[in-house]
Amino acid sequence: MNATFETLGLERIDDHLLLVRLNRPQAANAMNTRMGEELLDLFERFQLETDGVRAIVVTGAGEKAFCAGGDLKERNGMTDAQWLRQHAMFERMLRAVVACPVPLIGAINGAAFGGGCELAAALDFTYAAESARFALTEVTLGIMPGAGGTQNLPRALGERRAKEIILTGLPFTAREACDWGLVNRVLPQGELLEATLAVARRIAGNAPIAVRQAKQSIHRGLQMSLADGLAFEIECYNRMVATQDRHEGVRAFNEKRKPQFRGV
Repeated sequence: MNATFETLGLERIDDHLLLVRLNRPQAANAMNTRMGEELLDLFERFQLETDGVRAIVVTGAGEKAFCAGGDLKERNGMTDAQWLRQHAMFERMLRAVVACPVPLIGAINGAAFGGGCELAAALDFTYAAESARFALTEVTLGIMPGAGGTQNLPRALGERRAKEIILTGLPFTAREACDWGLVNRVLPQGELLEATLAVARRIAGNAPIAVRQAKQSIHRGLQMSLADGLAFEIECYNRMVATQDRHEGVRAFNEKRKPQFRGV
């Protein structure tokens, strides 16, 4: 992934792991138009070519904020048409994140408010620093979550908890986010990134086709009836039977060695 971005920091770690930093620390990593466009560009590329990347960690620059949401300074004075045009791009960006075939793990290093909370909820799973805070404050600004918040939060936390969070606009802690199901694990700030990267390395070491198929089966299956989900699971499973990685996994097990998966 050789692209250069203004608002994102990309760091290739090992051969198959990518670290993505939201990089506007002077604005609490708030999402302006440019950041939305660059996230859209980045994640749409992965739908066409993974470039050997098998896991992606998403975090924020600095220790105070993951993402403070939409940049309200940029939005101040926008016409209705300009606002709608920008938000249409944010919606498309969110869909690109959700559709990314590569596993996405969040390292929520600080405040994740508004669209930042929605972005965290759109990732496959997240770890958070003890100091992280979450909120969906849109109703306090005369709008509502519009980047997946009303869909992804109920799926992660349940309908009643999601309504409480969204309709009050009140912030909640990393520990509460973990207890409720939005965050998988809470860690000290100094341990967060390395712990998240360690899990990402574990995922990247597994068979990439199998990982991608399992991710798709879980995500899409939850939107189906059980019968349809079981049928879809078998379609995903059958995709792997003829792969070289499937043969390599069985050989490695019998030869008592670590498998060398190549994604073919």
